[in-house]
Amino acid sequence: MSTPPPLAGGVQGPDALRPLLAAALDALRDGAAARGGPLPRGGPAAVGDRVRTAADPVLPEHGTGPEAALRTLVHALTEGAADPADPLCAAHLHCPPLAVAAAADLAASALNPSMDSWDQAPAASALEALVTRALAAEIHPAADALVTTGGTESNQLALLLAREAAAPRGPLRLLVGENAHHSLIRGAWLLGLPGPVTVPAPAGTLDPAALDEALNELGGPHTTFLVAATAGTTDAGLIDPLDDIADVCAAHRARLHIDAAYGGGLLFSDVRKHLLHGIERAHTVTLDLHKLGWQPAAAGLLVVRDPHDLAALTHRADYLNADDDTDAGLPDLLGRSLRTTRRPDILKIAVTLKALGRTGLGALVDQVCDQARQFAAHIEAHPRFELYDTPALSTVLFRPTDADDTHLAHVRRQLLTDGTAVLGRADLAGRRWLKATLLNPHTRPTDLATLLELVTKASEEVSEEASGEVSEEASGEASGEAKERVNQHATPDLLEGTTPR
Repeated sequence: MSTPPPLAGGVQGPDALRPLLAAALDALRDGAAARGGPLPRGGPAAVGDRVRTAADPVLPEHGTGPEAALRTLVHALTEGAADPADPLCAAHLHCPPLAVAAAADLAASALNPSMDSWDQAPAASALEALVTRALAAEIHPAADALVTTGGTESNQLALLLAREAAAPRGPLRLLVGENAHHSLIRGAWLLGLPGPVTVPAPAGTLDPAALDEALNELGGPHTTFLVAATAGTTDAGLIDPLDDIADVCAAHRARLHIDAAYGGGLLFSDVRKHLLHGIERAHTVTLDLHKLGWQPAAAGLLVVRDPHDLAALTHRADYLNADDDTDAGLPDLLGRSLRTTRRPDILKIAVTLKALGRTGLGALVDQVCDQARQFAAHIEAHPRFELYDTPALSTVLFRPTDADDTHLAHVRRQLLTDGTAVLGRADLAGRRWLKATLLNPHTRPTDLATLLELVTKASEEVSEEASGEVSEEASGEASGEAKERVNQHATPDLLEGTTPR
């Protein structure tokens, strides 16, 4: 009988991992060099072909061995990756993770604790309790927090806790701004709640006066309201007037949830923390440290001001949290999530907090936000570009001055196909904008100047292509007309294609 492959854990695990890590790291380096930019060239079809070549056969009769498999597939994945560590990869809230956080994530994978019972994760559960309460205290001293997969799960959990808290008093009605994240609307659907009431956000942020008016119109003795505000919108990084919204909620006895998946990182910044004033008044807050926290995904949290609200998640499964075990002092982890098996994502967060401290993380937040302001100022002074507005966080919206919305969409896709730059898109104020979300603290002013040059070049190429298509179409029409004139006067021999003598 052959010897089984080595395991990642145990005393021998690190020795087994070393040569495999060397192979994986070499493939990461070589794959990035082969890609040569922020995105692979050629678009979906070309990338798919390269991946198929590397992966085929997916399940061979006899394996290639671990190092060869790692080198082949890690190289293919890296060569075909959108790399957020490249300064020209700036489309989404997709951060380049810190090396220290990725190393911690490797340790978590090797140990593989499952955070659904204490006997599977003794130290990890203790660490999670310490770190979640410390982060929750950044918002409210009495708060607790749950670890989630990100903003979508956090927002859905916030809706669930609000629904359960409202149950004795009547149904829950959700109010969201026009700028709210789509996960809130989907979460209401998933939980069987009535369709959310959408409140105007005329300047990209929720209007407190319109919210007050909506609550007055909806007011009733048997309905409980949940208002969802946003601290860092996905399209433009805007922050709702949190304190004013909290005032309106207090006047109507409405529950307040703040989706700070993007903007929550400002809590680490002494310079910008004031932009979140009022966040401490929320009943629940969504945070995502795989955005302005530079963690490998996933690293989400839901902060709950009143820990008693978490009782709604209580559940019993004898094999995980039997009553007598809990009474004997074993921590009950099953009520800390709707998931059962879940990774110890808290380790990478804890290592990062300890390694960088508040000042180190705050400096990173300030650096990318300052970059965005400098980039916006450069765009505003540039004769060939138009700026949407001064950025509130690290998102900059802009467009070439002579481009319409269709042209802009083509420009973005041209950059993606060329593999030269990765920009997002946003439709605001009745127009389409290119979106640069700056989350890479190593980005330099020259990188951003290059980005504008690439946009200009792509815009010119799209214009030339469109002009060529128009010319070809006109030429085709003229040729068709000429052929028709010939046909009207031609002899049967000419119509047959023979040559007259």
